[in-house]
Amino acid sequence: MPASPALRTALCLTAVLTLAPPAQAGPHTSHFSTSVQPMAGAASLKARSVMAVIDSLDVEHHWPAGVHVNWQTGDPDDRPESGEGKHTHCSAFVAAAAKQLGVYILRPPEHGQVLLANAQYNWLSGDGAQQGWIELPDAAAAQASANRGLLVLAAYKSHKSDKPGHIAIVRPGTKSPDRLQAEGPDITQAGETNYRVVDERTGFQGHPHAFADNEILYFAHDVP
Repeated sequence: MPASPALRTALCLTAVLTLAPPAQAGPHTSHFSTSVQPMAGAASLKARSVMAVIDSLDVEHHWPAGVHVNWQTGDPDDRPESGEGKHTHCSAFVAAAAKQLGVYILRPPEHGQVLLANAQYNWLSGDGAQQGWIELPDAAAAQASANRGLLVLAAYKSHKSDKPGHIAIVRPGTKSPDRLQAEGPDITQAGETNYRVVDERTGFQGHPHAFADNEILYFAHDVP
C-alpha cells in the first residue's frame, strides 16, 4: 500500500537530514528548517553556483531534438538514430549536467540514450537511493531543496514501455504555494523544445498526464 502523504513527508525529511551539513549559528537556516517551509526563500550561494554550472551547458543551443548527439556535450555526432519517432535528449542532458556536478545518475554506457528517461525514473526510484538520491514528497520540498543547492530532478515515466518519459532539472525560485500548485517550479530541460528556464507545466506538456495527474516525482542529491 502506498505511504500516506504525511508518512512520505516524514521519510523525506529524515533522508534530507542525512544530506545536510550540521546547523550553524548565524543567519543561515539548517536544511531541516528550510525543507519544512512551503516557501523556500532566496537561492543560497551554493544554489547559484550549481545553476551556473548547469547554465554553462547552454542547453538551448545543444542537445537538439531529432538528431543523434554526444550525450556529454549535446553536439550532433552524425550517427543515425535508432528507433522510431523524433528523438529528444532530456535524459542525456540531465546525465551530462549531473556528471559536471560530480553526481552519478544512470547514463551511457550503462544505458543507451533511447528510452533513458524511463530507465532513469526506475533507477532513481530504486538503486538511486544507494547512490545518495532521495525522493521528495512534493513540489514545495523540491523547490526548497533546489534553493539550498541540491541537484533536484523532476521525472515522469511513460505509461507505455516503448514511449519516452521526461526528466528535467528544478531551478531555484521563490514561487508562492499557489503558483507552485498551478504551474510547478521552474525547470531547465532538453526536449521537443529546449529551455534554460520554463515552468514545469509547460516543460512537461508533451506528456499531458504528467502534470495534470501529479505523476511527476522529485529526487534530490547533494552536490559535492
